Amino acid sequence: MGRLACVDLPALPLQLLLREHPEWRAGAVAVVAEDRPQAPLLYVNDAARRCGVLPGQRFAAALGLASDLRAGSVSAAQVEDGIRAIACRLRRFSPEVEPDHGGAGTFWVDAAGLERLHPSLRGWSRRVAAELEQDGFDATVVVGFTRFGTYAVARSGRGVKVFATEREEQEAAGRVRLHRLDLEPEVRERLAGLGVLTVGELLRLPACGLRQRFGEQSYRLHRLAAGRLWTPLQPLAPQEPQRREADLEAPDADAQRLLFLVKRLLDELLAALARRGEAMTELRLHLVLDDGHESTESLRPAAPTLDAVQILGLVRLRLETLRLSAGVVELRLTARGVRAAACQLKMFPSRRDRAAAHRAFARLRAEFGQDVVARAVLREGHLPAARFAWEPLEALPERLPAPRVVAPRPLVRRIHHEPVPLPPRPRRESDGWLLRGTEHGRVERLVGPYVVSGGWWSRAGSHREYYFAEMSRGGLLWIYHDRRRRRFFLEGHVE
Repeated sequence: MGRLACVDLPALPLQLLLREHPEWRAGAVAVVAEDRPQAPLLYVNDAARRCGVLPGQRFAAALGLASDLRAGSVSAAQVEDGIRAIACRLRRFSPEVEPDHGGAGTFWVDAAGLERLHPSLRGWSRRVAAELEQDGFDATVVVGFTRFGTYAVARSGRGVKVFATEREEQEAAGRVRLHRLDLEPEVRERLAGLGVLTVGELLRLPACGLRQRFGEQSYRLHRLAAGRLWTPLQPLAPQEPQRREADLEAPDADAQRLLFLVKRLLDELLAALARRGEAMTELRLHLVLDDGHESTESLRPAAPTLDAVQILGLVRLRLETLRLSAGVVELRLTARGVRAAACQLKMFPSRRDRAAAHRAFARLRAEFGQDVVARAVLREGHLPAARFAWEPLEALPERLPAPRVVAPRPLVRRIHHEPVPLPPRPRRESDGWLLRGTEHGRVERLVGPYVVSGGWWSRAGSHREYYFAEMSRGGLLWIYHDRRRRRFFLEGHVE
């Protein structure tokens, strides 16, 4: 059977808080749900427990038990960033790492096939624990054969444990007491009243009766321990850093011209990071010179940001101090990011200058005409082109729109100002229907029709049958057949 390792970091939010404040380690420390006196405690360290401070107590009440209690809140975004950083560190020991997002601090690592790289799995486990300890984390590493077996043993002790056989793992997991696992206290007390204190004793009970008397959580724990909820390893896909590069037509060593090129690439990098919900923490500037030499510069902003002006200021200062032996012929930018809060994902500063925006609008109108600055507004209409209109924008509204970051990219229908007539559909399509010539390919599939009919209140009534046309070269067109005109039109396309 394949070997599987469980790496458990108990109370991960508390460990992240102590990494941020290492001077607190000697005293009583707790993680609170929020920064207020009546907030409940979520995690406490051993020093706080010795003073009688327990999770669930209010911070104000806990101060009466431990006057030197230090506390702080850890957001879900900070925990997620910590999980990704730990997974990246564990990926140095195995390419497949799966974090358990339901229980923060637990990771499963594929330990199969490592014998050629490490003398023994015990030595590999100790290296993993030592690496995490060097980063300031306290971790337990258990190597076995099943998810539940390694997880249960990891939650019941500390250090490194390697099982030689699956039977040995099952016996060790059966001795784990239920209070070490994620089981509701009320259910655990009711089971204790029946003399069921360990996983092995729980497995002796019938699963159906357990579900009926104690609920879904105990039933799921029974199925996990019995091996009936087996799932394959689902490793976390690594986030590759964003890269952009450009080749210069002629060697150039001028800092200002290089800065303009960096700005063009930087805008693309920041947009890509924003789509992933990240903010930049590091920018690597790699220069390839005409004489064969290369130079790599690393720039770090004071805090994760998407402010291009701030980052360009750092790039300008670095370029002005460089002494290049020859002109630059190739430029590469690499950006690393971390998950960012909503306020950090804004591509522009939060304090916008309305007067400056109005001055910019005035300059645009003076150069291109009074109607050049406009905004789209919704209208009542039964035809797609009649459901919106453009009206001049004289000034910015008092309440600016607040775009939100979405994980999947939404599809957008782009409508032409006027429908484009299409060639008639041939009766016999031996080579397929060529809507827009050979450069767009033929129609692979039509999805529809979606009938839009109306206009009976006027003489020019309408009856249209809309279709989505999937093209052989990847395009998706939005077309309709006008029954009154007896021909097809291109309304727009989907991106």
